[in-house]
Amino acid sequence: MSFQQIQSSFIDYIRDPSRSLPVDTDARHMKVYRELFFNNIEGLVGNAMPVLKSLYEESDWLALIQKFFTEHDCRTPVFVEIAGEFLDFLVNEYEPGELDPPFMLELAHYEYLELRVAVARDNAVCEHLDIICADDKLVLSPLARVAQYAFEVQHIGPDYRPTEPASRPQYFCIYQNEEQEVEFLSLTSLTAQVLSILADGQGWCLDDLVDWCKINFPALDASSIEQGILPLLTQMAQKGIIRKLGSVDL
Repeated sequence: MSFQQIQSSFIDYIRDPSRSLPVDTDARHMKVYRELFFNNIEGLVGNAMPVLKSLYEESDWLALIQKFFTEHDCRTPVFVEIAGEFLDFLVNEYEPGELDPPFMLELAHYEYLELRVAVARDNAVCEHLDIICADDKLVLSPLARVAQYAFEVQHIGPDYRPTEPASRPQYFCIYQNEEQEVEFLSLTSLTAQVLSILADGQGWCLDDLVDWCKINFPALDASSIEQGILPLLTQMAQKGIIRKLGSVDL
């Protein structure tokens, strides 16, 4: 048996102990290895998604993690990405059961976004803004994410488990504040749409944003958009959610 085959059988057994023991090993020692790997995975997912974990009995949560551990082929060794792999598993491979809440995917996504924002790094391409000028090229901060959900994910916990979506879509911006703490901000549909287009990173000036809003929100009065867009963007800039696209030295 080649080294690759031995290595593969070792990994297969750690993921699923119903398989045959690897050559020249015993169940007692393999159990130690297996528990070490499994506990690491459970800890990474549980710490990234504590609210989702709190909604399950311990045995049910461990069964869910075991299914992920056994069935999902992780494509990254980076610890912070394990939560992303778990989300991918829930979205593409897992079939929800009676124990799983209807908001499971949205809550998992929300908590994963919180993690991504918490570990996000700033860059030198985007400059902080105090005053927005007409020719500034505006972009979404690399420390912010915009999301839309059907459920009120910000309120979900052991004491609040909705069975039906909210009466209207829930829009959020999740971002790092000046103290590098993660915060979330509830948004209107218009604000969420504006921040979403700024996320393309190309840079939008004030006039272009006004024209875009007039086209995409025809029910709103044009003068209201013209008068309201600058205060809105200024508020987002003061929170560090939007930045100015700076020049890059070559």
